[in-house]
Amino acid sequence: MVDEKGSTVIYNKKMMQIEDMDEQDVLHKNLTDVFMFSNQQDSTLVQALQEGKTIKNVKQSYFNNKGQEITTINHTFPIVKDGEIKGAVEIAKDVTKLERLIRENMHRKEQNSYTFDSILGDSPAIQEVIENAKRATRTSSSVLLAGETGTGKELFAQSIHNGSQRSGRPFISQNCAALPDSLVESILFGTKKGAFTGAVDQPGLFEQAHGGTLLLDEINSLNLSLQAKLLRAIQEKKIRRIGSVQDTPIDVRIIATMNEDPIDAIAGERLRKDLYYRLSVVTLIIPPLRERKEDILLLASEFIQMNNHLFQMNVKDLSEEVKQFFLSYDWPGNIRELEHMIEGAMNFITDEEMITFAHLPYQYRMKIQPADKPSENTADPQPGADLKGKMESFEKYIIEKILRKHSYNISQTANELGVSRQSLQYRLKKFALHGKE
Repeated sequence: MVDEKGSTVIYNKKMMQIEDMDEQDVLHKNLTDVFMFSNQQDSTLVQALQEGKTIKNVKQSYFNNKGQEITTINHTFPIVKDGEIKGAVEIAKDVTKLERLIRENMHRKEQNSYTFDSILGDSPAIQEVIENAKRATRTSSSVLLAGETGTGKELFAQSIHNGSQRSGRPFISQNCAALPDSLVESILFGTKKGAFTGAVDQPGLFEQAHGGTLLLDEINSLNLSLQAKLLRAIQEKKIRRIGSVQDTPIDVRIIATMNEDPIDAIAGERLRKDLYYRLSVVTLIIPPLRERKEDILLLASEFIQMNNHLFQMNVKDLSEEVKQFFLSYDWPGNIRELEHMIEGAMNFITDEEMITFAHLPYQYRMKIQPADKPSENTADPQPGADLKGKMESFEKYIIEKILRKHSYNISQTANELGVSRQSLQYRLKKFALHGKE
């Protein structure tokens, strides 16, 4: 609350938290001397004092005495006595973090900013895919990206586009699973006015992406008849809008993604074999996170820093207990699941600087029985070793544990660990362990 001169007379604890300021910084001082607005008239309190009008649901951005930007949604009311304005009171809702998140997401969408530098990971599995993807930037051949949900297929698609000669042209992305069959054809190929009731001249995605790249996400969700029309457009390099008799030449690079093995999709009649051959000129298989566990802690650190920035926090690391859980968990949702788990954990943090097991979302804490939970006091399995050495030691410990559980049966152990038999046999040889066929 301010008086008729604009000096603050009431400043409650919640407002101190929102503005990150102390009572003595604000009380009995003119608000325009304390806070910085791009224009004094942008202050809703000043407006209420000068105009005597109630202001509701108005967004306001300003800076505190430390130069930090604050964004609030305000309800502001003038205090009027005997026809004279005696002051004003304001109720504010903090939306600073939400505003920053929206702004950054909009910037990311506008820029299509993913490049190969955005792909984190030192593991041989991911580095091999990155190198092959970089080679694919030299041509305009179709690319098929296959990998489980959450492995980063769109990140690879954008990186290929931004690393190619088409980088200055459009990058259009469409999730095919999100489109009803009745609309897919018109969205892909466009419409001509009069083709059906309400139809207008509208370019499709192929025309919008002309000269650039068209990403078709979850291509195996399209019905087979539409896949045939898509194949024809790719082969002939021209499309025909619905209702038109004229063909339009197109110059578009196609990148398609799918979240299952292409051979399984063909066998299950979810993907035409001829379309597969056309799309898979370059095929990249994105490894799941459980097959590149060397990258988990690196990715976790990146997500911590990202959320520190968004939430204005200062979390520095994971506890040893959490690190061991991350390294033993099979990550069915892959990198996206890890990102969401970090974000969820940081929502439970107040002023701590470390994510502990207690901060993890409930559904993850329930996945480990108390007897199996690694202890903060567990002795270091390899004192003095670097991070790679410690991770390999812990990996060997987990494999031995699951082997014993299944009486050293390789198939059953591989199944529980979520890796192929070949991958497990490679690790058994690496760690001088033995199993039974």
